[in-house]
Amino acid sequence: MLDVLLLRELFAYFEVGSTDYVMTEKEKMLAGVVYSAIDEQLLDELNAVKEIIHEYNLLAPSQTTRRLEILKGLLGNVADDEIIINQPFYCDYGKQISVGRRFFANFHLTILDEARVTIGDDCFIGPNVSIYTACHSTDPVERNSRREWAEPVTIGDNVWIGGSVTILPGVTIGNNVTIGAGSVVTKDIPDGVVAVGNPCRVVRNV
Repeated sequence: MLDVLLLRELFAYFEVGSTDYVMTEKEKMLAGVVYSAIDEQLLDELNAVKEIIHEYNLLAPSQTTRRLEILKGLLGNVADDEIIINQPFYCDYGKQISVGRRFFANFHLTILDEARVTIGDDCFIGPNVSIYTACHSTDPVERNSRREWAEPVTIGDNVWIGGSVTILPGVTIGNNVTIGAGSVVTKDIPDGVVAVGNPCRVVRNV
């Protein structure tokens, strides 16, 4: 069986359609194929975002206008001015994150947005939630090469994600869903359910 990294590199080769064109590492990352995580352009962008996040996390609670300004400049899409993300907040690039109307996230939200993270309207996120899109090989030699790939995460409308939940790469969570505290979401969750556990499983309909 072909290694997953090789499969993704072959996919990128045939998708481009021309052997004369060489994708940048950022283009590879956004296309969901294998890229170098130590590419200079990507490291520069990561460091620039760290500076923005540092400022955001040090703002006084009363500085609501500046908080909103930073979030609108940092994130790829913010649907309205009712967004609240309690400090501290961490992300990698920011521009791959899209949030819907009336978004609320509690303390210590971490989003590794190497791929797109799309969150719908009226979503509540509890404290210490982590959303990951970055993937690494289980082969230690491949992993140590710093090559990786990313898979998008999608969260629907009217979703409540309990405290200390971890959402893994490639997961889609449907509309009208509650994810119980402490869950590890490894697979897609359908609409209209309560799901909990490690791995997270549907326990009842809403």
